[in-house]
Amino acid sequence: MCGIVGLHLRNPDLHPQLGELVTGMLCEMGDRGSDSAGVAVYGDPTWSPPGHGCVSLLEVDASPDEVAETLGVSVTQLDETYLLTAQTSSEDILAAAKSAYPDALVAGFGADLAVLKGVGHPRVLTERWGLAKAQGWQGVGHTRMATESAVTPAGCHPYAVGPEQCMVHNGSFANHATIRRELRAAGVSFDSDNDTEVGARFIADQLANGRDVEGALKDLCAVFDGFYTLLVSNRDSFAVVRDAIACKPAVIAETDDWVAMGSEYRALAGLPGVETAKIWEPEPEVVYAWRR
Repeated sequence: MCGIVGLHLRNPDLHPQLGELVTGMLCEMGDRGSDSAGVAVYGDPTWSPPGHGCVSLLEVDASPDEVAETLGVSVTQLDETYLLTAQTSSEDILAAAKSAYPDALVAGFGADLAVLKGVGHPRVLTERWGLAKAQGWQGVGHTRMATESAVTPAGCHPYAVGPEQCMVHNGSFANHATIRRELRAAGVSFDSDNDTEVGARFIADQLANGRDVEGALKDLCAVFDGFYTLLVSNRDSFAVVRDAIACKPAVIAETDDWVAMGSEYRALAGLPGVETAKIWEPEPEVVYAWRR
């Protein structure tokens, strides 16, 4: 049992409130799993400045000042996460970071994207991150009850393994070991033993090969066995899908100002205007997607 949340803001007037709203949503799901938590924030002008590439690193064996001097980037430390930014592509920063710190964990990368992860209860972590002050147009979060792998930063969600992409997952994939072997044989590398990472790598591979998010999620439903609710995002889209018997809970709410998703309605109850929202439970294996 884990908790997942997502918020896609259509109304720019709400962008300054993104962090506050996502904090409330994520903390409300804390009793669904308090082993670890993570968030992906799209569009915060401090964490991922416009026109800059951004890479989120964990488990770096160097101080922020040392990283900044070595790589020629700006470094913001939020608890255990280092956010590396510079006026170059995210891919260039990522390549330099991997070369200098090969044992560091890449939590996410891409323009306009900051990914924060940590071990502990979301109420503690969101306070350390200062998440309530974050701005932007989209946020995705996860609070974890570990079942498939160790409680470490590498096992935290979101899994952000492609540029500007991330995935959060409630449930388990039964055939993840087989698919992991197939992806490894095709040259895909992994950072953890977590089953969710297999799904995230599968989707990233599909998108890299030209599939859109709806097609990638339909392919995942055809290939993966198990029980799951997934939320997948990039800087311009936000998509939800459930398994064939809709085993894991999910609720979607939509207004003219926003689209939101949570494992339970109480995660959405504090959103502005929720009393007039269209609210429903997503149907099995139907992909629901929205774009900016």
